[in-house]
Amino acid sequence: MQELRVNNTHKFFLMNCEKMNISHPKYLFVHEKQDYLLIQKDETTFKRQPSEHRRLMNRINKNVILALLTLTSSAFLLFQLYYYKHYLSAKNGAGLSKSKGSRIGFDSIQWRAVKKFIMLTSSQNVPVFLIDPLILELINKNLEQVKNTSHGSTSECNFFCVPRDFTAFALQYHLWKNEEGWFRIAENMGFQCLKIESKDPRLDGIDSLSGTEIPLHYICKLATHAIHVVVFHERSGNYLWHGHLRLKGHIDKKFVPFRKLQFGRHPGAFDRPELQQITVDGLEVLIPKDPMHFLEEIPHSRFIECRYKEARAFFQQYLDDSTVEAVAFRKSAKELLQLAAKTLKKLGVRFWLSSGTCLGWYRQCSIIPYSKDVDLGIFIQDYRSNIISAFQDAGLPLKHKFGKVSNKSLLYFVEDSLELSFQGKDDVKLDIFFFYEETDHTWNGGTQAKTGKKFKYDSDKYLQKGL
Repeated sequence: MQELRVNNTHKFFLMNCEKMNISHPKYLFVHEKQDYLLIQKDETTFKRQPSEHRRLMNRINKNVILALLTLTSSAFLLFQLYYYKHYLSAKNGAGLSKSKGSRIGFDSIQWRAVKKFIMLTSSQNVPVFLIDPLILELINKNLEQVKNTSHGSTSECNFFCVPRDFTAFALQYHLWKNEEGWFRIAENMGFQCLKIESKDPRLDGIDSLSGTEIPLHYICKLATHAIHVVVFHERSGNYLWHGHLRLKGHIDKKFVPFRKLQFGRHPGAFDRPELQQITVDGLEVLIPKDPMHFLEEIPHSRFIECRYKEARAFFQQYLDDSTVEAVAFRKSAKELLQLAAKTLKKLGVRFWLSSGTCLGWYRQCSIIPYSKDVDLGIFIQDYRSNIISAFQDAGLPLKHKFGKVSNKSLLYFVEDSLELSFQGKDDVKLDIFFFYEETDHTWNGGTQAKTGKKFKYDSDKYLQKGL
């Protein structure tokens, strides 16, 4: 048997083991290159333990390490579940239920901000309806399900709890009876509110009224979520208009992330929507009856204001025609224009004011009374084979058609400049000119009804695109 001498370190180690009441000590002595399992022979001499015992001890040590790793992993997993439940669920609106039957996600800041805002507007009779594109799109995808949801029956927050910085509502300003005190009550409920005003563009050029400001936007913030109230003003053409959100010098630019606002980058105009009341995430809200139509309007809602100041200057130099005939013509022309717009919208055809009608809008904010017709422009690629029958069904018979359009493999192409003319009531005519895009310019044709003489009108491409 090979003997190993014991130094003072070994003796110290043995003494400690004796104090710990180890009756048959077996010691693992760690060396740089190998380990030895030593068994006491006498006070100063040890012998090597056989190799099978050494393997047994190695296996025991590995099991201990594996158990420690398993315990650590389990503790980390429990921490992740706790963190998700108490922090991430409130942030993302997808919380875990705290107990059986609890309502999921209703502790999110988004839902609580919307709930308080609806309580505020309901108590103060503020005529608002939901116009937030993200929420409306989600509602539209599940519209029938949402319609069948009763108040208080919702167990999970699916709409107002989605992550976002703002929720947008429209305020029908012409129906608002009590604006006074609204800010004070909102602040008492915990909101921080900002009111943005600007001049009414329709009063531009009227010395006594041109400085009059009207409310355009309200932003009310609760914690990290903000309600954007877009003020819709009624216009005489039976549509709703909202203004541009311009930040004045005294406004805190860091109040909210203004760049993320869905409305206010430019003035906008919308058809007056029919509204319906539904329950969304347990809250009673008004939304457009046709959410998809409103959503489709948003990308094309930019409004170009008439030049009121220049128009007033024009009429100071050239008196406006206010005869009975001129007033009657303008009325009939506007009705014809509205009917044409409605018909083309059903067909999904883009159009713009053209020729004399466009000139009247730009120069004098009105229809030129001696023009005797309404002119519209359409790109030839937007031509529809049923466009003539659609106008005839609307009560506008075809008066004449100039030019040709053919169909090869369902692709329409022009053989000649196309122009359509429909007869409206009171001898007011609707002329539709089709425009053709070339590489560097746009053109449209014109034909004299009496002589058949043709004309071609060129315009810069970028100018036409801007209309």
